[in-house]
Amino acid sequence: MLHVENMLAADFPFAVKLANTMDWNMNQEDFKLNLKLEREGCFVLFDRIDRAGIATCISFERVGWFGNLVVDEDRRNQGGGTILVQKAISYLRHKGVETIGLYAYQHLVRFYENIGFKSNQEFSVFQGKTDSHCIKSKLERITEKDVPEVTGFDKECFRGNRRKLLKPICLNENNQCYLAKHKGKITGYIMAKNYDKMIEVGPLICRRESNDVAKSLLGTVLSNSMGREVFVCLPTENNPLIGLLAEMGLKERFRVTRMFLGPAVAESCTYIAESLERG
Repeated sequence: MLHVENMLAADFPFAVKLANTMDWNMNQEDFKLNLKLEREGCFVLFDRIDRAGIATCISFERVGWFGNLVVDEDRRNQGGGTILVQKAISYLRHKGVETIGLYAYQHLVRFYENIGFKSNQEFSVFQGKTDSHCIKSKLERITEKDVPEVTGFDKECFRGNRRKLLKPICLNENNQCYLAKHKGKITGYIMAKNYDKMIEVGPLICRRESNDVAKSLLGTVLSNSMGREVFVCLPTENNPLIGLLAEMGLKERFRVTRMFLGPAVAESCTYIAESLERG
């Protein structure tokens, strides 16, 4: 019989092995982070006593995000994926979440629609090594004193409070975190996480009318990442930023569909995702 339990540290080796059957290049530190951010929001599917699947979610007050859904290939089409999604929805609703978002691979859109999610926007995932220079702008590095203003600005767009996610990214000196200001007020910011083998760009938030600011922020990070593998997920319709990525040598690898259960969020700004699993 299939049932779900909360993920424990002892489950990490299984979670990593299963996740990487999807070529996600995850390690135990990834799941350790997920557990730290949302201890009760990481799940393992069991078939009697055997581990059979995983899923994670995270709450940001009114907004939640679902990700990392994988069921062992031998146990698919038995309802396990639906059980995991419903468990996450129940957990997030109990936390007071009004909107749940996710990024769905194209072949899973119908699956999530059957659960009640609605398609919102198509996102392109770009990856590759930067092979040309972009003009760097004079941007301020985000410091601890900037965190309240940055997270407040972020909440205006995202509607959820992502402080518990954004603050550790900002305070990690290995990461690239910059903000742009005009007349003393933030007009946009960008964060890029520096891992051993790659740089994951995101989030980026700018006001919708500030395309030049968004290009300046992204261009600075890309220029600082010369020769490194870079990963970026952004709306397919954002032609200026996609053009910059192509100019810098990155290529589109695949597309996902942003979906919501509840009112859509993050539509009134220029946006790059933090990650596929956390929004």
